[in-house]
Amino acid sequence: MAKKIAFLAFTLVLAATPLCAQSKTGTTIGDFLLIEPSARIAGMGNAGATMYSEIQAAYYNPAAIGLLSSTGVQFSYIPWLAGISYNFAAAALPLGSFGNVYAGVTSLNSGEIDVRTVEQEQGTGERYTVSDIAIAIGYGRQVSDRFSVGVQAFYLQETIWHSSLNAFALSVGTIYRISPDGLHIGASISNFGTRGSFNGRDLRIKYDQNPNVYGDNGVLPGELVTGDFPLPVLFRVGFGMPVSISEQNRLNFAVDALHRSDNTESMNFGVEWEFLHTLMLRGGYQDLFQKDSETGLTLGVGIHYATDAFQLSFDYGWVDHGRLEKVNMLTLGASF
Repeated sequence: MAKKIAFLAFTLVLAATPLCAQSKTGTTIGDFLLIEPSARIAGMGNAGATMYSEIQAAYYNPAAIGLLSSTGVQFSYIPWLAGISYNFAAAALPLGSFGNVYAGVTSLNSGEIDVRTVEQEQGTGERYTVSDIAIAIGYGRQVSDRFSVGVQAFYLQETIWHSSLNAFALSVGTIYRISPDGLHIGASISNFGTRGSFNGRDLRIKYDQNPNVYGDNGVLPGELVTGDFPLPVLFRVGFGMPVSISEQNRLNFAVDALHRSDNTESMNFGVEWEFLHTLMLRGGYQDLFQKDSETGLTLGVGIHYATDAFQLSFDYGWVDHGRLEKVNMLTLGASF
């Protein structure tokens, strides 16, 4: 039975990655939701569909919430591309047989940017910012010793100077463990939600209804109407396999196939070497087969310290973004 399930999982991963597909890049809002927050999983090529040993794994698959065994918090800081700052915080609370609850906050900020116009190319003296925020709550439950399900609901807002848009979204997922130390299969769908469009005072204008007629009111108040766009829906399916080499050494393998509504299909894969449950070295590759991808190699390292009362973790991730340069990721965590 286990071999049949493993073969089915492998078949699904291959089937989810066609040889060619049309890209829809730039057709969605809320793309900051696609920035993966976990430095640990980023070091493993962001193959997170079957991960569940840390709180931020819920970002990749909400079913991970149901497999958490302790109260904890995690914080990530990422100096993103082009001087943009990205922050992510998450917390989880086990509720016994009822299941587990989760909360997360995502924040992205451009910093201040000079306002420039056609007439004032050197700047008007004003400065503006671009900021995004998402607030999530989630619930997960371990239905059996092998099967877990989870769901996340979140509200997001994107702001450009004095204009903003709002949307609501839902993510759901499942994880099936053939055995605690054997093959894991996971699948999730993220960011399924409402459409959004910008509105605000920056879109208010004055216009002349008929510029060819003199004597009429040439400064009528009006407002520009922007189009409404969907969120970037992302489907993940993957499998993970822990391999125990000895009591001191362990390897964790993970492979994901991804289908995005705003891009072509791709695959992520990674491996983690764990020594004495304390030191972790990681490597991977992401967005394999994705058309025009700038990402690729990923690396990472982690240090975990545990006592009978608490656990502390520090994880670092490095992601190559090609011509957009490298991204460094830091994640700190504590559980009790």
